[in-house]
Amino acid sequence: MPHLTPSPVVGADVTLRPWSEDDTDALVARINDPDVAIFLDLVPHPYTLDDAREWLVITADGWRAGTSATFGIHVPGVEGAAGGIGLRFLGELDEGAAEIGYWVGTEARGRGVATAATRAAARWAFEAVPGLERLQLRAAVENVASNRVAEKAGFTREGVLRAQRFNVRLGRRVDFVMWSLLREEL
Repeated sequence: MPHLTPSPVVGADVTLRPWSEDDTDALVARINDPDVAIFLDLVPHPYTLDDAREWLVITADGWRAGTSATFGIHVPGVEGAAGGIGLRFLGELDEGAAEIGYWVGTEARGRGVATAATRAAARWAFEAVPGLERLQLRAAVENVASNRVAEKAGFTREGVLRAQRFNVRLGRRVDFVMWSLLREEL
């Protein structure tokens, strides 16, 4: 596993900061957005302050173990974290690969925030982890905005994972588009 040091990442019009206690109120408010919750069905809903505090422990553990790196997305004009982005290093499953995921609250949508954050996180990951060769991203086929972000961030659409996972909030299995970005494509 890579050795990771939690530190801010500055991108075009976004700053990615490792999650902290200061982010809990914004995290609770924004992750309870129905448009976020529908696709993040593995996240508790309604999301509480206790859930946010538990998330802070999980993210700190991921940084220490080198298994994940998670950030709050901060943008001008939005108080607190406007969204979140994270990388999960696949390690034993697939050395040299990681998966990236993101969400953005209502106040920051339609401004290119998720795309800028995805580019910044990808750049950071390839610089911070020398053996990293592939970033992959899965987005529900129905999540048009998330798929648009992947494309605008420079990821290549590889195909559709049919009936890939059961979404409890939708009450059915959903298809996901698989996207990838290779080190040399950044």
